[in-house]
Amino acid sequence: MSYAVKEIYGTLQGEGAQIGRAAIFLRFSGCNLWSGIEADRASAVCQFCDTAFVGMDGEGGGRFADANALAQAVRRKWERVHGDRGAPFVVCTGGEPLLQLDAALLAALHGEGFRVAVETNGTQAPPAGIDWLCVSPKAGAALRATQGDELKLVYPQAAAAPETFEGLDFQHFFLQPLDGPAKARHTAEALDYCLRHPQWRLSLQAHKLLGLP
Repeated sequence: MSYAVKEIYGTLQGEGAQIGRAAIFLRFSGCNLWSGIEADRASAVCQFCDTAFVGMDGEGGGRFADANALAQAVRRKWERVHGDRGAPFVVCTGGEPLLQLDAALLAALHGEGFRVAVETNGTQAPPAGIDWLCVSPKAGAALRATQGDELKLVYPQAAAAPETFEGLDFQHFFLQPLDGPAKARHTAEALDYCLRHPQWRLSLQAHKLLGLP
């Protein structure tokens, strides 16, 4: 199987329980909840995505012929950005990474020494062997990944109330304020909800605050 990759870049994880951790982000092209074309946003299942995932023209992006070639590219990026210290950590994201991430690529990334994290909308069944699974449910999309390490809910979503998910099998539960013109109000609402429902923790997008990619 070949893989369509938008970009591969090094940074610090900016969200959730792994915040501040040195990582390589492996962003796959494509998503099943929005085409990525602005004209289609209003009719998409997910209308608030703030990520460019169309095409293969980003840093390190391209079409990779097989799992080993892609895993080796991720390893080279780690060495260029982070050197030879620390535990190699890759975050597979998108778009929707589970449209492409498979057992062969997981094995190849593990073979290059990486712990593999996945950030998914939860509509695809995850393959076995993921080291850290973050599920971010979207209103109107059936959830197939109902257990993992962290559930990160963009808040508020009118048809995705936090109480819908609080009984699922996750170690961490995060509310992340919906970005956009009303971000300040959404942040205040998320903060208030977390104060009143301590199962939930507030997740801020630190990479945006710090100007990181």
